[in-house]
Amino acid sequence: MCGIVGYIGRERAGSIMLDGLKRLEYRGYDSSGMVVNAGKGLELIKRTGRVKELEDALDELQLGGNLGISHTRWATHGDVTEANAHPHQSTDGKIYLVHNGVIENYIGMKNFLIEKGYSFKSETDSEALCNLIAYHYGKEEETTAKNRFLEAVRKSLRHVEGTYGIAVICDDYPDELIGARKGSPLIIGIGKGENILASDVNAITHCTQNVVYLNDNEVVHLTNNDFSISTVSSKSVEAVIHQVDWDTSEAELGDYDHYMLKEIHEQPNALKNGMRGRFSDDKSTAVFGGLNLNPQELRQIDRILFIACGTAWHACLIAEYLIERFARIPVEVEYASEFRYRNAPLDKNTLVIAISQSGETIDTLGALREAKRKGYRTLSINNSVGSTIARECDGGIYQHAGPEIGVASTKAFTSQLLICGMLALYLGRLRDLSYGDGVDIVKAFKELPELVQEALKQTAQIEAIAKKYAKYEDCLFLGRQLMFPIALEGALKLKEISYIHAEGYPAAEMKHGPIALISEDCPSVFLATSGEIFHKSLANVQEVKARKGKVICIATADCEIPDGLVDDIILVPECHEIVKPILMSIPVQLLSYYVALERECDVDKPRNLAKSVTVE
Repeated sequence: MCGIVGYIGRERAGSIMLDGLKRLEYRGYDSSGMVVNAGKGLELIKRTGRVKELEDALDELQLGGNLGISHTRWATHGDVTEANAHPHQSTDGKIYLVHNGVIENYIGMKNFLIEKGYSFKSETDSEALCNLIAYHYGKEEETTAKNRFLEAVRKSLRHVEGTYGIAVICDDYPDELIGARKGSPLIIGIGKGENILASDVNAITHCTQNVVYLNDNEVVHLTNNDFSISTVSSKSVEAVIHQVDWDTSEAELGDYDHYMLKEIHEQPNALKNGMRGRFSDDKSTAVFGGLNLNPQELRQIDRILFIACGTAWHACLIAEYLIERFARIPVEVEYASEFRYRNAPLDKNTLVIAISQSGETIDTLGALREAKRKGYRTLSINNSVGSTIARECDGGIYQHAGPEIGVASTKAFTSQLLICGMLALYLGRLRDLSYGDGVDIVKAFKELPELVQEALKQTAQIEAIAKKYAKYEDCLFLGRQLMFPIALEGALKLKEISYIHAEGYPAAEMKHGPIALISEDCPSVFLATSGEIFHKSLANVQEVKARKGKVICIATADCEIPDGLVDDIILVPECHEIVKPILMSIPVQLLSYYVALERECDVDKPRNLAKSVTVE
């Protein structure tokens, strides 16, 4: 959450940072601001609302300068006001800071600084750190420190409890930029005669492909031609430069009205990329290069624990069904935010797998570290090469879905489902899944992109259905077995972007409470697939219809739905059970998108939400 961009170089800092903020606005869009070295000292400007408000203000000011820091905010401490927007300025006017994270001991810090004569304009925790750096900077005047500014930042960070990703500049050091991180991502973009700091690689790739990922408790000191990394305790760190291979055009909107719609339609390619080069020569199993666990070690696994948050947690539930079905390994799924704070007993042969699209989700990272602390082997599934979770796991699988900008996850979710299905195949073939079954599953995966393309042809029909139901304020999503997690995901999508109250349940559980909600004003979305429980799903539909409830049925084409039983039906192609969750996700996503559109909601930037959750 929150986007940070800092720049030092030869170009106009304001323009570079503004472009970066636009690319990071999905991380927070309550307010934004920047401070630029404009030739006559540092100039600060902040605005509430979207980055466009800041852009309009900058057009009027025509700020130059080649040094600056900027920020787009997702509010944690304090209301959405210009005073609470970043950057923050110290009382003495020397220090400017932007911050992502939560400083847990800021109240004590603030009280100490007030006693020392410092004043505060905001309600934020971030301003306390800004003034603390100013306090230590003032004290450093009495020392012979080689770099007074850098030492003041280091000393201040030693007092911080909580998380931070920060960029800091000082009025007395017009050619230097300092960044640091603990629990909140920060990346250095290495250019020619310029360097960039950002909280997300999206803000960097249009300027350079060379990046350095900061680790926790590291501080970077930047000039336009050089940089050095050290720890908070002043120990020197050798930088490792990575190359980002993302195609920057993937993060552009193109001809689509919204990123969410673009990313829904990118799913066939995202799925192709996720499976490219990952099947064995005999086409009977999956192949993963980065697990760092050999087949013998994987055969000794007695239990798998998945940890995740939000949409990724729904992907974990699908993984539970598929791995238990095809690999016969017991699987449990935990909310990462709960697992990290309880003492769950785990068998010594438990494998912990974290799923996170960004690879920076703070709760998932905390849960992962707790598992590692107790000695368990860990893997990750994520979409961000070089992310913290990817670097801290023993091994992992990259999704290769490309950048996802829309806050409501679409292609990243179906990509996670793909990887989970392929992992179920891989583990199953290591155990008792037959060669023939493996061949059938690989064939199903290879056919999947075309089937998704077929499902996308239902767009016009789904848009028409969405217009009929957009007026309702409540909705139930119901499904059995593999369709239950998709029901949860459908309800979440509708809540996220249309603000309709929606709940997902196993269809059979409807009778145990939720059926009380059924009325003419509360439609239900049933997810039905062929198989042994299909007729039981139809019985659940009958129960809703008997109570005057409206029903939208999303089903595979091999389902025989009696005429007149449902109000609206959306069919997707018949397919193998292992890919049904992916295929059934497509109409769920489109339905939510068009309902939100009909309600005139901001699809890509829904209220109160941000893309990457890096604060607790």
